[in-house]
Amino acid sequence: MTEWEPDVLAGYRQQTVELGPDPDGEGQLVATLVRRGEADPSATHAVLAVHGFTDYFFHTELADHFASRGYAFYALDLHKCGRSWREGQTPHFTTDLARYDRELIRALDLINAESSADVLVYGHSAGGLIVSLWLDRLRGLGLTGRKRVSGLLLNSPWLDLQGPAFLRAAPTGAAIAALSRMRKLTVVRPPVAEGGYGSTLHRDYAGEFDYDLRWKPIGGFPVTFGWIHAIRRGHAKLHRGLDVGVPNLILRSDRSVREVADPDIIQRGDAVLDVNQIARWAGCIGNRTTVVPVTDAKHDVFLSVPEARQAAYAELDRWLDSNVANGSVETADSTTQPERGAAR
Repeated sequence: MTEWEPDVLAGYRQQTVELGPDPDGEGQLVATLVRRGEADPSATHAVLAVHGFTDYFFHTELADHFASRGYAFYALDLHKCGRSWREGQTPHFTTDLARYDRELIRALDLINAESSADVLVYGHSAGGLIVSLWLDRLRGLGLTGRKRVSGLLLNSPWLDLQGPAFLRAAPTGAAIAALSRMRKLTVVRPPVAEGGYGSTLHRDYAGEFDYDLRWKPIGGFPVTFGWIHAIRRGHAKLHRGLDVGVPNLILRSDRSVREVADPDIIQRGDAVLDVNQIARWAGCIGNRTTVVPVTDAKHDVFLSVPEARQAAYAELDRWLDSNVANGSVETADSTTQPERGAAR
């Protein structure tokens, strides 16, 4: 583990977390924890943000919003993603989502060492699936309260495999499992040739935001058999029911739109996931779940057009005020705090 060093984002610091050899045989793994500004030992609230597929942390507006509410902000680039990718590695590739647990725990330990802040975990898309599964395991180990996890914010979490029903059928799953063992790096879905969701985000195309296109290419990274099998196994576990042990908010778009080349057509709606699937499986996250559809939101609700983005921040603020603003850690492995939060 290194010391905190200057990050690629001005005003941010980063620390590399060494993880050792890759079980999938692609060299040495690292994760990268990013912090907004200097450590604040007096902080009472903190955020740990986890990105999705074809993504990494760059969203300083989101960090600034949390900072305006007094939150210390941290983000984790998972191994083989963004800052944590190393030459010779397949971006975002893993064959087991549970392998992220170690770096997530290490990130919590680093945050806990800098203050006694309660930690809100944030996950977007595939990151939402990853952190939900992890928090269920953390609760099972009785560590939710000890690590001071106080809440979960999910931004369009990936809760099921989108597309035709046959893709989710048992025979298809068995075929993918077999291929993942024999040809784990074979591409199932190549990057989008042109346009698509990514073109609605980056300022060089039809979006507002600036980020490194090597780490978040417009057309996305290839999807492999090994990785999609890991995702399907994660979905199956989630569908059996999780308990993340803390109040949780799920923000999503009010509708899905078909991904097409013309960015103007897909500026208002989720062009990546089926929002009906998010609605269907949201109840499998935990016992204190609030789900809010945001009108005209994109797949990443906090990268939406301005009016939808501001609506998403307003919903987030209302939920924070109601659920995690009192400075106490309220978890399923604690008997000292009453259960609160809305479920719908």
